[in-house]
Amino acid sequence: MNEPVIDRTAYPHWRDVPTRWKDNDVYGHVNNVVHYSLMDTVINTWLIEEAGLDIHEGPAIGLCVESRCSYHASVSFPQVISVGLRIGRLGRSSVRYELALVAGDTLVAEGDFTHVFVGRRTRRPVEIGPPLRPAMERLLLPHA
Repeated sequence: MNEPVIDRTAYPHWRDVPTRWKDNDVYGHVNNVVHYSLMDTVINTWLIEEAGLDIHEGPAIGLCVESRCSYHASVSFPQVISVGLRIGRLGRSSVRYELALVAGDTLVAEGDFTHVFVGRRTRRPVEIGPPLRPAMERLLLPHA
């Protein structure tokens, strides 16, 4: 069986995340819930560090309204997972992040998260503006 090949240039942002001892399940591999946690962590770290999201006092917050993950290969502690991030769709108040999880040269999983940005207090959709939008545009797929 051929392993899926990943084009690393298709993902403008990469972050290495080490697996932890507690990530392994009773079957000896990283449990599926960890894949979602890694994706969520990479997205939110990028939003805070690169896009200027103020998670404590900012007027808007991103709520995850949809997520998906397709698993291709097993990984286990103590491997490092490289997580690639790009934006597949950027709307007025929503964004779909697309991610690739890679261990060595092996594509472990692919997934996506959709955030809708809402007012911190109102919880009603708000337009994605600066500084988030310009940062997101840098990760936007060329065809999107």
